[in-house]
Amino acid sequence: MLSATKSHRPRCLDVVVADADSEPRKRIVSATREIAASAETLFELIADPAHQPEWDGNENLAHCPAGQRVRQVGDVFRMTLTMGTVRENHVVEFTEGRRIAWHPSEPGRQPPGHLWRWQLTPVGPTRTAVTHTYDWTELTDPARCARAQATTVQMLRASPRSARRARGSNRLGWEMTRQFVRTTARYRRRPGWWR
Repeated sequence: MLSATKSHRPRCLDVVVADADSEPRKRIVSATREIAASAETLFELIADPAHQPEWDGNENLAHCPAGQRVRQVGDVFRMTLTMGTVRENHVVEFTEGRRIAWHPSEPGRQPPGHLWRWQLTPVGPTRTAVTHTYDWTELTDPARCARAQATTVQMLRASPRSARRARGSNRLGWEMTRQFVRTTARYRRRPGWWR
């Protein structure tokens, strides 16, 4: 149903997305870092949205009720933002212990097409390569295009820095945050690059 309605809506790709002196902005932005924790342990933090405000570093996340652990594609979890509004997150990719991605939306509304993805690749029993991706290639809401364009590799690198305030509440979350600060970031242009 989602794909059928998407094809009838204009995407942000149809608008000019470039600075006066630069090439068009990348629409898939990602950052990867190796973290000293198992993929299973890290995935539990990501798949249980109640923990996300502790480690994500996204300054607009205020609260996520417990009991919304993601288990499959099609799950929807709700978060309260710092301004008091609620966001629904529609899970569109899910592999237990390895990958999770969701489309955020306003409650009861069709997601506008941007996606957040976390991909975990074990490097050893206690080390994991974590890739955080923001993909707005299918974004259809012109009002959100400016914010999407502002999400850069530098923001993905810097975002976890602000989560340092949470270090006392979750030691592993702090470890994720600390190591993401020194992340290696890469631009990617098309889906499927994580294979």
